Amino acid sequence: MNVRYLVTLAAEEKSELEVLVSGGTGNVRHVKRAQILLAANARVTDEQIARSVRVGTSTVYRVKRRFVEGGVVLDASIARR
Repeated sequence: MNVRYLVTLAAEEKSELEVLVSGGTGNVRHVKRAQILLAANARVTDEQIARSVRVGTSTVYRVKRRFVEGGVVLDASIARR
């Protein structure tokens, strides 16, 4: 488990991501990134997240890094820069 980038979501952030994931109308990339952040917040390992979301572990690492380095701005973490 990569503990360098530890994702901790505030309640509001978590609810926003859950709405995005359950909405079904969002961009697939954004939904996958939201799923990654929610799983990381639940302390699931990077490898397990990658398998369940069907992305590479490097993608999990990058999404977590963007969130942690970008602070609480979800748009920067979810939207592709």
